[in-house]
Amino acid sequence: MNVISMSKQKKPAKPEVSEVVETPAAESATVSAPAVPAPSPVAGPNRWQLAAQMFQRNVMPPLFGLVVFVLLWSVVSVSSDLPGPVKTFDSAVKVFSDPFYDQGPNDQGIGWNILHSLGRVGIGFGLAALVGIPLGFLIGYSGFLNRMMAPIISVLRPVSPLAWLPIGLYVFKQAQPAAIWVIFISSLWPMVLNTASGVTQVPQDYLNVARVLKLSPWKMFSRILFPAVLPYMLTGVRLSIGVAWLVIVAAEMLTGGIGLGFWVWDEWNNLNVEHIIIAIFVVGIVGLLLEQAILLVARRFRY
Repeated sequence: MNVISMSKQKKPAKPEVSEVVETPAAESATVSAPAVPAPSPVAGPNRWQLAAQMFQRNVMPPLFGLVVFVLLWSVVSVSSDLPGPVKTFDSAVKVFSDPFYDQGPNDQGIGWNILHSLGRVGIGFGLAALVGIPLGFLIGYSGFLNRMMAPIISVLRPVSPLAWLPIGLYVFKQAQPAAIWVIFISSLWPMVLNTASGVTQVPQDYLNVARVLKLSPWKMFSRILFPAVLPYMLTGVRLSIGVAWLVIVAAEMLTGGIGLGFWVWDEWNNLNVEHIIIAIFVVGIVGLLLEQAILLVARRFRY
């Protein structure tokens, strides 16, 4: 028997109608399935509940921390000669009631001192950015330059910022450029190192594609290197602005003139501890605002 002969066999006869067993199809069609109750929609939190959750998660912990800090400060002030929160607040109200008074070079309002410190930080930090970011790109892109600069940076980077102040005074012969020099040299290294690290993290495939497409050096920089390195570069900028603001107070204490550091030292000579505490808070708040401004810029330039 082959396949063809098998296909020519008669098909089995259909069973007689009388032999077909009837199924209760009609009955099964008419019986309806038991109704399943539809799930009731789950009511989500309303606007007020969301606001309460946000307040509990984001506002309550910082408020609790501030309350604990003020309580500890009050306890320490009661058991020592340190001015308490109330006395310091009263002095702050008087200080900020006229922040821009001018009664000579050694007696100016706190507003002038903040502006002079910000000016020095702006100049020193700006010069460091102009030098540090391009230098970081070159060090990260060129292996020869990377190996050449590595020992110099490794030796100079751990040096304390104030150790550079005598060099600045000796070279520039004036306190103002010496303070700017200290800010420049102390805020230079974070930008150099972070930018160079970002360049080395760029995938080699990207650079190979740019070479295959024969992109010009400017297009390779603007289309590949800069977008890839930008997060690292902004991290270095944020670290540098923190270091610069940290150094300015110490530098101004030593160089004198007008600025928050000089104001702190002058108030210490007058034994006005309330004003020193006010200056500490001002330095911290201004530093926080500078860091938040850098973060805001970083979010706007995110690729």
